[in-house]
Amino acid sequence: MKSQNFIKLNFPSKSVNEGFARATVAAFCTQLDPTVEQINDIKTAVSEAVTNCIVHGYRDTFGIVYITATITDSTVTIKIADKGIGIEDVSRAMQPMFTTDPHGERAGIGFAVMQSFMDSVKVKSTPGKGTRVVMTKKIKSREQNVITA
Repeated sequence: MKSQNFIKLNFPSKSVNEGFARATVAAFCTQLDPTVEQINDIKTAVSEAVTNCIVHGYRDTFGIVYITATITDSTVTIKIADKGIGIEDVSRAMQPMFTTDPHGERAGIGFAVMQSFMDSVKVKSTPGKGTRVVMTKKIKSREQNVITA
């Protein structure tokens, strides 16, 4: 049987909570002894996903952002979800530079950033019901990264 640890977070979709989410998930992942680069990758991906929930999922209202992070062996799986407006065309939304921001203040690179920092990113969304992003990353501990002479 595989060993498994997990955390669950639920918090209001306010931008002040984005830092809380990234710090909490990063702290949870430290039990795998990741490198600083790996922790920064996770923090960045979590920031992008949470920001998407806040800015796009709940657009002009507030709701709850749901995060579950699970460690199985040396892989972390992070699920970030909202019950907001959803995405009509996920494949289009995942294209770099696509944004639903009517004011043009967003660059439309959130999913591309997540994909560049994590091993896999899957998005499931239903218009009117919300979006769930599932990201995974295999963590090599610092000891595994050391080359012995």
